[in-house]
Amino acid sequence: MTPEAGRGRRVAVVLAALVLVTGAALVALTLSRAGEPGTDGPEAGFARDMSSHHAQAVRMSFIVRDRTDDQDVRLLAYDIINTQSAQIGMMTAWLDEWGLPKADPAGAMRWMSGHGGHQRPGTMPGMATREQLADLEKASGSAAEILYLRLMTAHHRGGVAMAEAVLARTDHDRVRRLARTMVDGQRSEITLMNEMLRERGGPAA
Repeated sequence: MTPEAGRGRRVAVVLAALVLVTGAALVALTLSRAGEPGTDGPEAGFARDMSSHHAQAVRMSFIVRDRTDDQDVRLLAYDIINTQSAQIGMMTAWLDEWGLPKADPAGAMRWMSGHGGHQRPGTMPGMATREQLADLEKASGSAAEILYLRLMTAHHRGGVAMAEAVLARTDHDRVRRLARTMVDGQRSEITLMNEMLRERGGPAA
């Protein structure tokens, strides 16, 4: 064998090895991606829509914080701001990790259609209307406290419905853990808020 032929053979062997290594890496990457949620899956839909849902709860909590001096209501508002802001950060990080857009190009709430009477894509259960938010911004004192507690109770019930919906649709461990935390935490706060409403002379929501 000539020196040139030997070098050619070695180059061919190296190239073949590189092809095999590259192919194995691509297969591994494909397999890892295959286990991640897709853009149309309930996990991504939940992460996007619950982030938007939480954002309104945070907004309402900031509003009432500036409309009352009641320490119990302000403490509840701070808890909701901190908890739900942290959960928004967690769900946004999931979408980044999965390489998925933050908003569904085909519209919100498609993943939950049909669950618990929720039939209309694009609408989220428990969300306050623009008029209700405007009323909260104009209220103060006891009136602001009662309106906030009633709006937030309805909002939490909607959040629980969304979390229960994803629990029925996914086996993804992290999504299930967060959804279960939301169900337990928001149900507990609903009970607390109804007690606070009765203490302030407002009917339970």
